[in-house]
Amino acid sequence: MTKEELNIEFEDAVERINNFKEPFPADFLLRLYAYYKKATNNYERPSSSKPIINAFKTNALFQVKDVSQDEAKRIYIDLVNNYFLYRK
Repeated sequence: MTKEELNIEFEDAVERINNFKEPFPADFLLRLYAYYKKATNNYERPSSSKPIINAFKTNALFQVKDVSQDEAKRIYIDLVNNYFLYRK
């Protein structure tokens, strides 16, 4: 897959998530958050008003610190595809 194809697939996966109206499991959202931030090179600190949520987000980001930007996009795409494939 070329870099351009990867970017298109990643944007499509992001759009699928953003357009879905039902709630997602919290652990799934944390993984999406971490891989999205890594994939987009967004290193801003978590900004929730609740410290515990910031702690969970920071931990999720720490867990993906050694993942490359392209690998983060691939994993994000796989997470989204698998979620919609296996959800009930």
